[in-house]
Parts: sequence; C-alpha cells; structure tokens
Amino acid sequence: MTKLSVNINKVATIRNARGGNNPDVLRVAQDCERFGAQGITVHPRPDQRHIRYQDVRDLKPLLTTEFNIEGNPISEFIALVLENRPTQVTLVPDGHDQITSNHGWDTRTHLNFLTDVTARFHEAGIRVSIFVGAEEQMVDYAQRAGADRVELYTEPYAAAMSAITAPEGSPEWQRLCKEAIAPFVRAAQAARALGLGLNAGHDLSLENLAYFHQQIPWTDEVSIGHALICDALYLGLEETIHRYRAALS
Repeated sequence: MTKLSVNINKVATIRNARGGNNPDVLRVAQDCERFGAQGITVHPRPDQRHIRYQDVRDLKPLLTTEFNIEGNPISEFIALVLENRPTQVTLVPDGHDQITSNHGWDTRTHLNFLTDVTARFHEAGIRVSIFVGAEEQMVDYAQRAGADRVELYTEPYAAAMSAITAPEGSPEWQRLCKEAIAPFVRAAQAARALGLGLNAGHDLSLENLAYFHQQIPWTDEVSIGHALICDALYLGLEETIHRYRAALS
C-alpha cells in the first residue's frame, strides 16, 4: 500500500495572509486524517511564512497517523525535529529564499554532513528520508549516508506529463509517458535494490499520480500539498482525499 501524506503548508499560507486562526491548521490536519489521509506533512521554513515552528509543536500531540517534518537541516530545524520526534524527517536542501523545493540533494558531495545528521535523528528513533532527484548515484549515496528512505523529487515527471498533447491512450501518448517516468523507475529500482524505502513528492496531482503509481507500485508514501489543496477548493477536502487515495489503489 502506498500511503498518502497530506502537506498542509498551503493551509497555513492562507491563515497567515490575514492573521488570526482562519483556517485552523490543526483542525484541517485532523480532518485530513478523518477523511482518510495516512499521514500529515509539514515543511517549516526559517521565515515561517506558512507552517510555523509552534504549529509543529501543536500538531504533534493531536495527530494519530504518521507525522512527517521536512526541511533543510539547519540547527534550528534539527532542534525542532528532535524536540517533537515525528515518525519521519525528510531532509530537503532548501535555500532560505526559495519559494518551493526545486532540487534534491547532491548526496555524494554532502555525504559526510548527511551521515552526521541522519545519525542524530536515528539516535532519537526517527525514520530519515533524503530528498533526491531521479539519479541512481544520488540514491546510492543516500543509502551510504544511512537513510531509511529516499523521496524522489517528481517535478520533472509532472512537467513532462503536463506537456503531453497526444490523445490519452494513443501510441504516442504511451511513448511520451514512458519517457517521462523512465528515470524515476530506474531510481526507484535502485532504491529497492539497496534496501531503501521509497517516497515521492512535488507536483504530483490527480492528473499524473495514478500513472506514477502504476509504474512504481512499491512506492511507500507520496507527500502532496499544493495540488491537493487546490483541488479541495473545487471538490471539497473529503472528496479530494478520497480521489487521491483511489489513484493509489
């Protein structure tokens, strides 16, 4: 089974735009669980422009599914994760001024750093996932760093799929879809051969999730935020989560 973890950052973005507590991030997280989400993801950044460090502290005792905290392992982030001990921490190489994540780790270059950080989280009993591009070498060095899982950065896949204009199901459509997914299949196979768990995230949506899952059915977890929250504006949160779960069935 591939689990659906809902990233609630965008909910916090709306709240922060006006101040106050509307929408209520904690209530939305609990509703996501109630509607079938199997995990909640947050990505606190140093400027706290969406999820705040205090949100992490408030969410931890409320959640009943897996809690995934992702971010760049600067000292403040490490301290926050160790304080709250989620099920999983996902290490992402974000810069301070990035709007959103746009690349994975160069795990070979940063091997020593990632090894040290991973060991600290393991001492606290926290599962570690490292965010990487669809490159077999990056998967290999993530395993050398001690990661339990890798999370594949799927924006290039999503962009390639959205650019396909051939009729769905046609030979040309099938060829282009296979080209879009091919590097991700290779990276996923490398992870499986190394004994690593496999997560995926970034720009996955109802338009491309089912095909991704059909081609890489051993994916452990997908983390989806932006597209899911946008869909919820039209479909409602409960129906949206049901559709994402159906795409993974």
